[in-house]
Amino acid sequence: MGFTIGGIREMRSGSRRRVRTTECTAVAEYTGLWGWDVVPGARAVAGRCSCGDPSCAAPGAHPLSFAEPVPAGAGLDDATKAWSEYPGAAILLPVGRSFDVIEVAEAAGRRALVRLERMGLPLGPVCATPTGRAQFFVAPGAAAELPQLLYRMGWDDADLDLHCPGPGSHITAPPSDLGGLGPVRWLRPPTLDTAGAPPQARLLLGTLAYICHRTHL
Repeated sequence: MGFTIGGIREMRSGSRRRVRTTECTAVAEYTGLWGWDVVPGARAVAGRCSCGDPSCAAPGAHPLSFAEPVPAGAGLDDATKAWSEYPGAAILLPVGRSFDVIEVAEAAGRRALVRLERMGLPLGPVCATPTGRAQFFVAPGAAAELPQLLYRMGWDDADLDLHCPGPGSHITAPPSDLGGLGPVRWLRPPTLDTAGAPPQARLLLGTLAYICHRTHL
């Protein structure tokens, strides 16, 4: 037995069933517990994207064009039923709805996370990607506010490895694989207090910018 998404077939048995059970549970947590929408995404297998397009610009890192999102509020039964329509799909979270994301290099993100925790500042979920990036969840609107916030803090002219994907973007969520490079993992998992109310970007941005600047030197 195997699964197919847009043309690529993987041959797995028991391991595939375990992964699907884990991912269905994760989808249900994201929708039912944390209140996030979830979008079925493509995967990369042997360097090819499961969407079937040989010239895909983002192998294993984009939504499936034919798949319906699983809406926030869906419980375990509904999420499992919906996810079974797209076996093998990656779990993607849309940016700009429940949260925005500030992304930095993982080394800088880990240093900033330690400092922010010591300072007692409010923090939302933080995940790390196999591409060496750390993604801090912040309140929606950060992408639009970022240039002005950096200007006010005096970091607008600095060469910072700090980015904020805008609305319409998607991030790959744990435990899914990103682009065939490995799984995304939590550095700071969501909680009931942080998932629905991530902090405003301005509360974290000064520390993140400073650490990014120091790491770049």
